[in-house]
Amino acid sequence: MATGPVQQPSLVTRPSAAHRHPPGLPAPDPYPLGPDEPRPGGLACDVHALARAVAVAPTEPRWREDLLLRLRPVGHRFAEHVQVTEGPSGLYRELLTHSPRLHHGVRLLTREHAAIVATLQAVQRLAEHSDASLDEVRHRTGCLLRALARHRRRGADLLWQAYQTDLGGET
Repeated sequence: MATGPVQQPSLVTRPSAAHRHPPGLPAPDPYPLGPDEPRPGGLACDVHALARAVAVAPTEPRWREDLLLRLRPVGHRFAEHVQVTEGPSGLYRELLTHSPRLHHGVRLLTREHAAIVATLQAVQRLAEHSDASLDEVRHRTGCLLRALARHRRRGADLLWQAYQTDLGGET
């Protein structure tokens, strides 16, 4: 008798060896747009692209430049996120109107915004200095990525708390 979750076979196939990217070369950009053009997918897509850039060995040529190229859109999208959530008609105001009990969670997310913006700026400055250790840049970028993931989870949890529905009904 099975006691754990049932594993379903994956419908995703691995690319054949003929279609794999050659090792040692940077992966092609999935969004071959100019650096100032908007990219599809929003903040999550930009964070994922940054994570892929960090995962490449820092000994690769142009590693630092590629990291900076991926870091800038994350900064822009995160600034948009802050405006959408904290703005005068933002999501947090709506949440507090709907569920005032979430004040502590909203305050926590707002403080995280300030901390993440500071971390983004620190990583940007560090990566721009050619004297900075690539290992240190990689470490701090990893810390930034973890902070963004944690913030995303907390935001999702807060939304769930605000809009969960009690299907049991009153008696």
